[in-house]
Amino acid sequence: MLRDKSLIPLSRQHQHALALCVRIDRASPIPEADLRRWHEEIAQQFEQEIKFHFAAEERVLFPVARAFKELTALVDELQAEHMVLRQSFSEAEAREMTAWGLSAFAERLSAHIRKEERRLFQRLQELVNPQELAALGVELEDALKDAAQACNLPNEATKLKAKK
Repeated sequence: MLRDKSLIPLSRQHQHALALCVRIDRASPIPEADLRRWHEEIAQQFEQEIKFHFAAEERVLFPVARAFKELTALVDELQAEHMVLRQSFSEAEAREMTAWGLSAFAERLSAHIRKEERRLFQRLQELVNPQELAALGVELEDALKDAAQACNLPNEATKLKAKK
């Protein structure tokens, strides 16, 4: 099923975060010398986009989803994952994430995004009527207005390298 236009801003941000996860996965194992640059990029992505994304989901999207009993447990799970992911972003900002931790973070973030896209967004599109989805889209747009509108460019240490 195609993504409803009201949820596209969140899906676009998901794509940005998934691109980061793919680059971490392909660069693994991350050399110790490159960890600082990865930490910087992760912290920047959180500050420019993900903190707004989490807030929009928690303030706008999750309350709508909680109105449906079948989605309550999923929303609780996603909310708990936000807390764990915020801790990971804090570790990156404090330059405390190890190379192994970086890989585990990318796996957690990727799994979280896929759960939101495949289960929450999909089900909301089926349960919420088009007018309510449109209103939700307006609220989400407002909640995301301070987020960066473009994907961050990787730095020299974090960009994908050509395979030799």
